[in-house]
Amino acid sequence: MKARERGIQIGRINPGRKNCITDVKGVKVGHVTLDYPLDSISQDYACTGVTAILPHEGNLFQKKVTAAGFVINGFGKTTGLIQVNELGLLESPIMLTNTFGVPAVTQGTLQYMLENNPDIGEATGTINIVAGECNDSYLNSIRLFPVKPEHAIEAILKASSETAIEGAVGAGKGMVCFGFKGGIGSSSRIITDGYTIGCLVLSNFGKKEEFQWFRYSLDKQNSGGLSGTSDGSIILVIATDAPLSDRQLLRVAKRTGAGLGRTGSHFSHGSGDIAIAFSTAHKVLHYSNSSTEARNQIREDHPVMNEIFAAAAEAVEEAVLNSLSQAVTTSGRNGRIVSAFPF
Repeated sequence: MKARERGIQIGRINPGRKNCITDVKGVKVGHVTLDYPLDSISQDYACTGVTAILPHEGNLFQKKVTAAGFVINGFGKTTGLIQVNELGLLESPIMLTNTFGVPAVTQGTLQYMLENNPDIGEATGTINIVAGECNDSYLNSIRLFPVKPEHAIEAILKASSETAIEGAVGAGKGMVCFGFKGGIGSSSRIITDGYTIGCLVLSNFGKKEEFQWFRYSLDKQNSGGLSGTSDGSIILVIATDAPLSDRQLLRVAKRTGAGLGRTGSHFSHGSGDIAIAFSTAHKVLHYSNSSTEARNQIREDHPVMNEIFAAAAEAVEEAVLNSLSQAVTTSGRNGRIVSAFPF
């Protein structure tokens, strides 16, 4: 159940029909969830997974999208952001997994992209894979590398434009947020001129004492849950169909911190808080004989820019709440259990 279905209203801007990142036309999300004991003797357990976000239904290497990444706090191991920020382009699915799963997910995604683009590494250059991560080692036996390359390929192939499943699924299976079960959350906003801003988060941050539950008029106090540090991480993915340049998308990515802060985060020392924003408004061809290209973009001083900033902050806040609201109590390694938040 999403937070809105519980009577929690976030912000003033209306959500999209699905209240999900897939409200942005063409965006697809796929999950692979690993949930099983790793052997019959030890208490090791696979409680993890992979999530894939595809900006459009076509070939992402051949038709790239404008993008930017922003590091709110850099205690993270996300790959691919250097080239994204240098060129302002995204040419692969955005992949999410656990910290030690990044190499396998990168390999699997690379294999998928190479199979669909035989010119990569032959007639043309290489490809930049973007993979974000959070540490799910409280519930997942992360040292045993349960995530394999084929799980990344499977997540890509399962991607759908339907309402994304949220909570303890995919990369979010083993994540903990504010001492309760977190994981995947999503939300969207429809703004002036019909532009859509969607958000998907992988939440794994915060102490239970830091959660601003009282802001949401919840009847019960923040009881139960795990005690622990503020350290953890969150990956925030913003999608929009608004025509924005990579520099403007960087500005939007920076606003994700506003929504994150409203929930109680203060971007702690050991938290990898990383935002990636992309626009589907323009497809940039990999091959072109033209020396120039023309793209429309929203004027910097137009009021719609502030609406986009506000929409991004609202969608992030609600996506974090949805990651908690949609999650279920989950068991993992060594008999550990993380409870769902008692909404």
